[in-house]
Amino acid sequence: MTGLVALGPARRARFDWLDAPHLTTIVAALEAAEAGSVRFVGGCVRDSLIGETPKDVDIATTLEPEAVLAALDRAGLKAAPTGLAHGTVTAIADHRGVEVTTLRADVSTDGRRATVAFTRDWAVDAGRRDFRLNAIYLTPDGRLYDPVGGVADAEARRVRFIGDPAARIGEDYLRILRFFRFGARFSQTYDAEGLAACAALKDGLARLSAERVGAEMTAILALPRAGFAACAMAAAGVLERIWPAPAELDALARLKQAAPAAPAPLALAALYGDGGEGIGKALRLSNAEKAVRRRAVEGAARIAPGLSGHAVRKLIYALGVDGFADAVECAHARLRLDAAERARLLGVLNDWTAPVFPYGGRHAVEAGLAPGPAVSAVLRAAEAAWVDEDFPGEPRAGEIFRSALASQKEKSS
Repeated sequence: MTGLVALGPARRARFDWLDAPHLTTIVAALEAAEAGSVRFVGGCVRDSLIGETPKDVDIATTLEPEAVLAALDRAGLKAAPTGLAHGTVTAIADHRGVEVTTLRADVSTDGRRATVAFTRDWAVDAGRRDFRLNAIYLTPDGRLYDPVGGVADAEARRVRFIGDPAARIGEDYLRILRFFRFGARFSQTYDAEGLAACAALKDGLARLSAERVGAEMTAILALPRAGFAACAMAAAGVLERIWPAPAELDALARLKQAAPAAPAPLALAALYGDGGEGIGKALRLSNAEKAVRRRAVEGAARIAPGLSGHAVRKLIYALGVDGFADAVECAHARLRLDAAERARLLGVLNDWTAPVFPYGGRHAVEAGLAPGPAVSAVLRAAEAAWVDEDFPGEPRAGEIFRSALASQKEKSS
């Protein structure tokens, strides 16, 4: 399909976003500068073709960035020059931003980044993209331009490189990881030619920044079918290039079967356990993400079958609701718990709300302790005893506090 082909009524119904007011406003501004200069491209077209709701909408244009800015200004629209060197401007209408990118041709590539020139040739722009299903264009009036066979691949849920897979990967080695991510999203099997190229060129991943690799890996591991991707990556020798520790592929599969929405840090906890120590730094995870992974591993080690109700409540109190849930999922994934025990522990979590210890530093000071270490010691001792007695209410909580207070005063005298 090299010309423009109308969507037809059945397909057009999946593209209701074409009529969104902020998009029609931006398109009108650009088309006023040059008729026929605008087409939608990428995920919005691909996802709509297969009946999914796109997360965002991207516009490709023959207008160069300065012309895009001028056209938006004439229409009274705001714009942010978010990537002028690579031809991208964010157009803003109705307080919503849309990326508008000038058609590009690669001048040179080094496996990490490309030097580009602007072009007016839609086929040239398509040829520099990664996968066929990502190189489908749609005019604002609902006509498809499909220079590389992307429509057939999208509808068949095939992920195949455009042209020679080795050449596409050599332009940007991150495409290896993108191949596994898109395959896990859309396909039941991985394209054999693409897999072979990824396996042959896997050493090129070392040329990428840790930030880019980390972002792509966390996107893969957040997918419901992360286990499918990880198995293929391991077979191709790619996974060990990301992290050298042995990977528990079955553990990741069990995690995602039980909790498909489990986030990437929890997936890393299941996949590597203690062997993942340091992976958060290597993948440039945020401090919060690193903490989730670490707490899940450490929490899972504290969970075992047959814990009493009191022991479970103590763990919930110690780990917090999210921390306990993650620890249970990690323990189940790594075969410390069976499905029935997992359900029991999560049932306790759902049925019980951890209380708040009713005494604080103010109470200790009012009882005559000077602010400082003695107050902290009283609170730690009182809270620990309260937890050990299964979180009693008043008057027992007060008795526990006063006992700890008396003990500390005796030590201080």
